[in-house]
Amino acid sequence: MFDVLVFLYENYWRPDACPDHDQLSKKLTAVGFESEEIEDALSWLDGLADVAESHTGAQSERAMRVYSPAEQDHLGVGSIAFISFLESAGVLPPAMREIVVDRAMATPGAPLPLEDLKIIVLMVFWSLGEEPDALILDELFVDAEDRLIH
Repeated sequence: MFDVLVFLYENYWRPDACPDHDQLSKKLTAVGFESEEIEDALSWLDGLADVAESHTGAQSERAMRVYSPAEQDHLGVGSIAFISFLESAGVLPPAMREIVVDRAMATPGAPLPLEDLKIIVLMVFWSLGEEPDALILDELFVDAEDRLIH
């Protein structure tokens, strides 16, 4: 599923640039993705669109997020820490954070690998038509072990 999401992010500059689900499924199949993987990704994207539509920026910027035990188990310490890092850096406002958490909880497997969470964050920005800051893009794309320390 995550490979399909990355493909969409890299090939369509915004969600409304994507063809309808039938055409997109055919294109993704032609590129080599499995039908189950395509179906999972498109279903996940439908959920993203629904959640993004229902969340408004009405939450206080000073609100503190307490994760439920189920969220803690599913997200894992690394993912929760990364979400907190993005919040403290000022790039993930509370409404977007809630979309990220919702979509992360909609993925199978626990704990969620940090690399998968990073893709979810990218897809949330993408779905809202926002481009993350260049430093945040670097954080989302470059693995820690691949970084050069100057």
